[in-house]
Amino acid sequence: MTGKTYDEAAVEERIRTELPGWSFAEGHLTRSFKTGNWVNTQMLFNAIGYLAEKADHHPDIVASYGSLTVKIMTHSAGGITDKDFDLASKISSLTE
Repeated sequence: MTGKTYDEAAVEERIRTELPGWSFAEGHLTRSFKTGNWVNTQMLFNAIGYLAEKADHHPDIVASYGSLTVKIMTHSAGGITDKDFDLASKISSLTE
C-alpha cells in the first residue's frame, strides 16, 4: 500500500510548516544543497542513498561538483505521500 496522496495546497502547507528549504515543483518535493566541492557532494549523495534504500524509496538525485538536487515523489502512488515527507525530513536532518 502506498498511502494517500496530498493535493498541491496540502503539500505546500506541509512544506511551509515542516520542511524549510524544500519546494514543490513538477510533482516532486525538491531541494538543492550547496556542498562546496565534489567530496562533500559524494558524501551527501551516499548518505541520502543510504536513507532512501532503508526507506525502500528512490528519489531522483542530480549531483555536480559543488551541489546536489533531490526530487522526491512516490511513483507508485502518482503523487506525494507521507513516505515522501518522511524521507525529506530525514534528508534535512543530515544537513542542518
